[in-house]
Amino acid sequence: MTTAVAPTAKGRSSWELFWTSPAIRKLRRNPLAITGLIITLLFGLMALFAPLIAKPSGNCLRDLNISQASEVYNPGRAAFWQATLAPPKSCYLTERLSFQQQPTAPGQDAIFGTVNGYNIFYGLVWGTRTALKLSFIIVGITLLTGVIIGAISGYYGGWVDNLIQRFIDVLLALPPLILTVVILTILRAKFSAGGGDYDPTVPMIVAFCIAGWASYARLIRGEVLRTRQLEYVDAARSLGARDFRLIMKHVVPNSIAAVFTTAVLDLATVPLSIAGLSFLGLGFEPGYSEWGQLVDFARAWLKPEYWYVLVYPAVFIVLFSLAFNLFGDGLRDALDPKSR
Repeated sequence: MTTAVAPTAKGRSSWELFWTSPAIRKLRRNPLAITGLIITLLFGLMALFAPLIAKPSGNCLRDLNISQASEVYNPGRAAFWQATLAPPKSCYLTERLSFQQQPTAPGQDAIFGTVNGYNIFYGLVWGTRTALKLSFIIVGITLLTGVIIGAISGYYGGWVDNLIQRFIDVLLALPPLILTVVILTILRAKFSAGGGDYDPTVPMIVAFCIAGWASYARLIRGEVLRTRQLEYVDAARSLGARDFRLIMKHVVPNSIAAVFTTAVLDLATVPLSIAGLSFLGLGFEPGYSEWGQLVDFARAWLKPEYWYVLVYPAVFIVLFSLAFNLFGDGLRDALDPKSR
């Protein structure tokens, strides 16, 4: 009689174990999630290679120390790496072909047309980098802050948990956009008091992070309350593990899945919120490559003959949000043990 030997994970690399895990197998079988991931990666490539897709001009060329836009295609020059990895602020200013307010139809100089003299194609491509940069910075900081505070609240309980949760209740009682606008208005007045050019990047990040960390803390607290009662946590505690080690090595890693999928979904909402601030006059300076500004410019030209001034920015915003939502929904289903 021959006995079958069950396959083991011995000799398999970490990548093979990850790729064949139940969650990843389920994610790979979800066509909508894969579609969202592909679109997200395309946006990422567009943001990374924005200088190659929408060639820099004007002051951007000066700050890159080059005289012709074609020089940015040469990987052997420092301008290529600076434009790709750390472009100066002047590169984010949308190329302005004229000072004519009336939109011009798509053509050779501006394949998506112009509005207020600004090149729509340039603004959308570089606006992708703005959207991704702010999305990942804001969500990353709010996620980290929420996980730390939520883990402390759920693990220690008692008066610590009660104090933190009452403060979170106050934050969640206020509409997030209203709270963001109030904080941003205060920070704008403070940053503008010293004179000089006002850069809303840091105030925006601070305002969104203050308004957004509470929801992550509430979610991670619930997961920690469940995880800290499990046997392996009691075993680690009985072996003398300190609280910090218990929280960081045992409790948080086994509580992060639900919060992580929420963070992926929130990546789609940050550009929408920033676009909303542009309508309120709290966004970037006129001409900065940001999708909300292009939509704001289009409000004065909502006519059939000027369809391109609104359609192209709207397509970018919808695709960006749809991609992260599709991938986030698929990731949430894949990481949910109840659905396996």
